Amino acid sequence: MTTVNERISYEVQDHICLIGFNRADKRNAFDSHMIAQLSEALTRYDHDSELRCALIFAHGEHFTAGLDLMELQDKLDKGVFEFADDQVDPWGISGKLRTKPIVVAVQGTCFTAGIELMLNSDVVIASDNCNFAQMEVQRGIMPFGGATVRFVAAAGWQKAMPYLLTGKPFNAQTADKLNLVSEVVANGEEYERALTIAKEICQSAPLGVQALLSSAQDASRNGAAVAMANIHSFLPPLFHSEDAKEGVMAMVERRQAEFVGK
Repeated sequence: MTTVNERISYEVQDHICLIGFNRADKRNAFDSHMIAQLSEALTRYDHDSELRCALIFAHGEHFTAGLDLMELQDKLDKGVFEFADDQVDPWGISGKLRTKPIVVAVQGTCFTAGIELMLNSDVVIASDNCNFAQMEVQRGIMPFGGATVRFVAAAGWQKAMPYLLTGKPFNAQTADKLNLVSEVVANGEEYERALTIAKEICQSAPLGVQALLSSAQDASRNGAAVAMANIHSFLPPLFHSEDAKEGVMAMVERRQAEFVGK
């Protein structure tokens, strides 16, 4: 099943949702339509009980040139980045907090909002030809999709600030050193590597994956002490699930577990 909107493609492959940026003629820059359609795609994924992992990628040579400021200029203060409580915000600032994992494959240009989208995902596979820049300060604004928090948390203050305060570009190898990506692969291999990891995630128990993700999000948003205090609250429904029983039986029988998400 494949759905192609004006800006976003949406395809289901087994338990994986493939979400593609489809504005290659504009280097996949985010305009208001693309932002809304990406939120719709992620919300659709999050609500579909059959889907266990999403892979975000880009059609064309570039991941994204960031925000289309010409189209967005008169919309930035009109709610284009505001999301309702039942909508998933691609940048995780407002709206519904996603409950399932996201893998991202990045190639070519990846500026501003693209980096922040990566930082709000769980696994990032980057092509070795990537060109990154968090350049909002060079456009008279500041990052508002999470970089002031997540970029600094990933790289550390002294490593992050030279790039945030100047907007200067950096390559895939530097992004790896800054802990902004999971892996760097040869150009052209990023999608297949990301798909492989998505498939591996789908082999894990869905309820366990969702609980793990929720606990990690709790720590990121509310601090380690709060997350530690909440860990045991996830356990009762997991211990009594069909998947927990299947996990034990698969271990005893020395076979691959077949989880159903119940």
